[in-house]
Amino acid sequence: MTDSYKDLLKQREDLEKRINDARRQELSAAVAQVRGLVAEYGLTAQDVFPTGRGARSGSATSGVKVAPKYRNPETGETWTGRGKAPKWIQNQDREQFAI
Repeated sequence: MTDSYKDLLKQREDLEKRINDARRQELSAAVAQVRGLVAEYGLTAQDVFPTGRGARSGSATSGVKVAPKYRNPETGETWTGRGKAPKWIQNQDREQFAI
């Protein structure tokens, strides 16, 4: 029972069609279910898909600018104290660089 290359391609084509048909049917059922829940609870698009500050994924402080805490007196370069320490402050007393 060895299938030829053309037979296998035909089987794949048929299977892909069946997969797409099944996906369409399941999506249709899912959309109907969601619409029913939205109507039942009186939800709005804002309730389901909130926008604005609190809606982002990730930490609440991601992307927030922080004031620098340390300054290199030689170059004026600053560091907030977050993340990996720059070379100019590594292995040194940070108090001497505090702003």
